[in-house]
Amino acid sequence: MTIGDALGRLRADFPDVTVSKIRFLEAEGLIEPQRTPSGYRKFTQADVDRLRFILAAQRDHYLPLRVIKDYLRARDRGETAPPPWAAEDRPGRGPRRLVAAESTAEPAMGGPGPEVRLTRRQLLDGAAIDEELLVRLEEAGLVRRVGRHYDGDALVVARAAAALGDFGLEVRHLRAVKAAADRQLGLIEQVVAPLLRRRGPGAHEEAERTAHRIAELSLRLHAALLATGLRETLDP
Repeated sequence: MTIGDALGRLRADFPDVTVSKIRFLEAEGLIEPQRTPSGYRKFTQADVDRLRFILAAQRDHYLPLRVIKDYLRARDRGETAPPPWAAEDRPGRGPRRLVAAESTAEPAMGGPGPEVRLTRRQLLDGAAIDEELLVRLEEAGLVRRVGRHYDGDALVVARAAAALGDFGLEVRHLRAVKAAADRQLGLIEQVVAPLLRRRGPGAHEEAERTAHRIAELSLRLHAALLATGLRETLDP
């Protein structure tokens, strides 16, 4: 199958996967699709299954590509070993993924959430981006480091930026998105500021709930307006 065919089989479970990411994983030596005499990639079902394993290891366990690559190479040599995240289930062993705390609640805004803590290498591997793109995202204020680590929101932004890059959108184009988000944040801060000044019990929790609710409604409004604009643009 072509790289597009392979992408189509993966998209249902991994909607963020892109052609660029598959090429990145090939460049990193994790997959080796065959080539036609004219140079086009030819993927087999085994290649798709291997990609599925790699993407799940990144998404669900935040494993660095180096760890995944070492495991796959050992498996290719015929060695039998438990998957690299098996240590998470051993008594007395903490999880391999770097997180501050486990949370059963889904983040209000979607994505892995701020409780996830990633090293720079984990962020680069998890988003399948290079150092140059990450630097540009940081310079634009789209990705920020918290102490020595990055949170789940940084991973979501980096993955989205990489996917948008496939359509020719560069970091400079995303500055407008950042500016719009900052304006929305300013409006939310105006609304919750009086709540934060209260000293009664539960005032801070009420402000937090209000802020998240306004943000959710703003996202809903933004999506509806964008859908309307697309219809007007694309309908004959």
